Amino acid sequence: MPALHRLAERYGVLLAITQPDRPAGRGLKLTPPPVKVVAQELGIPILQPRTINAPSVLDQLQALDLDALVVAAFGQFLRPAVFGLPRLGTVNIHASLLPRYRGAAPVAWAIIRGERETGVTTFVLDEGMDTGPVLLQRAVAIGPDETAGELEARLAAVGADLIVESLDGMARGEVVPRPQPEGGTLAPKLHKEDGRIRWEWEARRIHDLVRGTNPWPGAHTTLRDKLVKVHRTRVVDEAAAEAPGGTILPRRDRFLVAAGRGVVEVLEIQPAGCRVLSGPEFARGYCRDQGGRFF
Repeated sequence: MPALHRLAERYGVLLAITQPDRPAGRGLKLTPPPVKVVAQELGIPILQPRTINAPSVLDQLQALDLDALVVAAFGQFLRPAVFGLPRLGTVNIHASLLPRYRGAAPVAWAIIRGERETGVTTFVLDEGMDTGPVLLQRAVAIGPDETAGELEARLAAVGADLIVESLDGMARGEVVPRPQPEGGTLAPKLHKEDGRIRWEWEARRIHDLVRGTNPWPGAHTTLRDKLVKVHRTRVVDEAAAEAPGGTILPRRDRFLVAAGRGVVEVLEIQPAGCRVLSGPEFARGYCRDQGGRFF
């Protein structure tokens, strides 16, 4: 939570609002959200309402006489009675260059769709979904093999700098909200089915899907009717493959799979109920005698 750390250092944070604790892991142990953990470390009071728009929450926020509210991947829509409270407004840190990739999963969809650049936008919240006027933006290049989780971590650090720069500029009257340009695109919430690998796709598109769905929901396929998760890949050939998409290509020390066009090298893979294996480990254990084809 780099932004929370920076805000606490720069201004002091009166209250951290986050989601309720929820069951997680195999044991379904009640687990606090990351914001709560960091806020506890920093000694910041915490509020975990089921809905931030509840009258009781509004009363607490009004009593604080806020200069600004800062929102980052909160997961709830704020109504005007809430986002209109602070003197400077409610500022959202969003992990894309708006108006592109409005929605819940901007980092994942940027990678899945093969973008080479994304960034961070700070904007003033309004009633639309990521449609409010823009304050500042900063572009960030996407690495060719970078996963969504890795990129999110880099963007979080950029966002921490940008939110402080935005609030300082607003307070001085030097950063003024400006309307978003036309041409927005959407980045809806991901579902497990979004991670299914379609081997008829070209190699680059498959590689981007694997990167964009790591860590959630994870790319997956089937081998002999059993689910297999694919964690990391590399494009080794973008020319036409000589075998149908999904065909495992025999190699001594590499695990290669034909795509609809081109060849993908599988670097990390996980059979159901097993640990993550390197591609060659998987090939020796699961494909040595039978070869096979993913579907």
